[in-house]
Amino acid sequence: MTITKYLLSSLCTLSLFMIGCKKEDLNKVPVADAGPSKNITLPGDSITLSGTGSDADGKVVAYAWSQVSGPAATIIVNPGAASTLITGFIPGSYIFQLAVTDDMGATGVDTTIVVVNPSPISTLTLYPPTEYAVGIVNGADATGPTDISVETDGWTINSIPTYVRAVMKFDLSAIPSGATIKSANLYLYSNPTPGTGNFIDANYGSTNSFTIQQITSNWSTSTLGWFNQPAASTTNQVVIPTTSQSQLDLNVDVTPLIASMVNNNANYGFLMRLENEVYYNSRIFVSSHNATYPNKHPKLVVVYQ
Repeated sequence: MTITKYLLSSLCTLSLFMIGCKKEDLNKVPVADAGPSKNITLPGDSITLSGTGSDADGKVVAYAWSQVSGPAATIIVNPGAASTLITGFIPGSYIFQLAVTDDMGATGVDTTIVVVNPSPISTLTLYPPTEYAVGIVNGADATGPTDISVETDGWTINSIPTYVRAVMKFDLSAIPSGATIKSANLYLYSNPTPGTGNFIDANYGSTNSFTIQQITSNWSTSTLGWFNQPAASTTNQVVIPTTSQSQLDLNVDVTPLIASMVNNNANYGFLMRLENEVYYNSRIFVSSHNATYPNKHPKLVVVYQ
């Protein structure tokens, strides 16, 4: 408090009745400035608000930030400072108030608006995947990278029993951590000229339904094999029903599987296998190594926010 203000205050206190003045008449209310309105876009969920206070006949001795309104309760990290970090936003409009108090106890207030925009919606098309055929022929491992087809089937070769499953993994690293997966679609295209099965029909057999499951453990191409397959979960698995059509391209909704991979930082890929692994059933698709059908390579389209 200035000497002048102190003397005037004391004089007014002693002379209230005599001259009819009021003590508060001697103190001017401080002026608060909460700063300009701001906009942020998620996934960034924090912002710094910087305010000021001034007092024409004294000085500002205290600051106090508070949230007036908004769709979520935010965290004001340093509410008693002129400048503070605020976190915990979700999309919507917020109002924050800055109160400043002077050395005579008077308070001035001002508000500012923060508009939080949702993160933009992005579409990512991913290819080629890492593809491996996990197979067994006459009880012996027959695992290796795919050639012209990625497939899952049960068959015989010269009366020798053969089973094949497919492992497929896309690189999801371009999707930001914490992103919301709006949709994810896996595109598989039947091979018009299959090099396995009966060499005519990409889809063959009376029970050729198959599942697409999320692989839940890490694997390496150097150790992958029929007897060393990575674990896979039936949770959120997609079941592709049996078809009698020789050619049938697929657009498979794998949104829950991709969301789980992204949200849990656990992208180990897909496992494709026949539901009922018996002879003479096949689902044979074009692989990413097939130069004959470049427009039929497997791809994953992810929409995220």
